[in-house]
Amino acid sequence: MSNEVALTIGQLARAAGVNVETVRFYQRRALLSEPDRPTGGIRRYSDADTERIRFIKAAQRLGFSLDDVQELLRLEDGTHCSQARQLAERKLGEIRSKIGDLQRIEAVLDEMVGRCRAVRGKVSCPLIASVHLAGAAPLT
Repeated sequence: MSNEVALTIGQLARAAGVNVETVRFYQRRALLSEPDRPTGGIRRYSDADTERIRFIKAAQRLGFSLDDVQELLRLEDGTHCSQARQLAERKLGEIRSKIGDLQRIEAVLDEMVGRCRAVRGKVSCPLIASVHLAGAAPLT
């Protein structure tokens, strides 16, 4: 490991802001290689491993799944920018779709809350009644 810090798995986890089990999970998923263990010694990790974990976490925060991250890491050499862009465009479409779904949910809940505010006395709760009706409706 020339020019790189030799970290234990615990030190690597702390430096990357994850726990040790996350490091092991990434190794099982082949997102992070497992260094050789010297005879009678412990495995040592490099600064590059720390940066790789930080990359994985940053991509996850952007909504990429671990399968997506694995693909991004495969494309990392800089010669596959169009493929990486396509992956990001697909993710952007998914995010926009989810935003649309959330906006529709927000509108329905806003209307239900408004009905609840308008009701006085001992009557059936409009919100609960609406949810019951939605549950009885066939799925489309």
